[in-house]
Amino acid sequence: MGKNLIQQRRGKGNTRYRSPSHRFRGKVTYDSIPKGATHGIVRAIIDAPGRTTPLAEVTYGDKTVLHLPNAGMSVGQTLNVAELAEGNMVTIRDVPEGTSIFNIELTPGDGGRLCRSSGTAATVIAREGNSVTVLMPSRQQKKIPGNCRATIGVTAGFGRKDKPFMKAGNKHHAMKALGKLTAITLPTHMNVVQHPFGGKNLGKQKNVSRDTPPGRKVGNLWPRRTGKKKR
Repeated sequence: MGKNLIQQRRGKGNTRYRSPSHRFRGKVTYDSIPKGATHGIVRAIIDAPGRTTPLAEVTYGDKTVLHLPNAGMSVGQTLNVAELAEGNMVTIRDVPEGTSIFNIELTPGDGGRLCRSSGTAATVIAREGNSVTVLMPSRQQKKIPGNCRATIGVTAGFGRKDKPFMKAGNKHHAMKALGKLTAITLPTHMNVVQHPFGGKNLGKQKNVSRDTPPGRKVGNLWPRRTGKKKR
């Protein structure tokens, strides 16, 4: 008797695919900083099991918000808004070329989207008009509007990948804390009853109809049209 495919198993309340919301300390975004605040004080560095980085509790007046800390941030440190120093949030059009930044916004006001995992940072390499070009960790160059916000420095936890997992069990528990599925088996390595591509049937057609039921909808969706478009 066969087993359900992954796309069939999702949504049935299985703990493997359920989001571990109890491991998330809270939302980390620039929008949580009070308007008009000029400086904040780091009160604590806390563990965040649902992330690859720790989190910093920063107090702005009477409000405490969560920040992604930079490498070297310490308790009691003062963060000044718009000052060019490590750990401070700035507008990227004010950042000098060659500076490392992380937690970068893609569009103004989205709260930060790029370079948020541990040990990552992008480098400002050029400024043209109202856009800034940054060099991503993947060596890709990306143009971002100059009024987007970012944090100066490198994300904390940069030594996370230095120690190997050694055992599959360690990898399993680490990914389970992050709510990610690991140890994925290739469909062609499965049995025939477990996947349409099973049994090492490498010559099977991978395009499927858009009306195919979920158990068979694997591979590529069939295109709506083919050939050169007539004018």
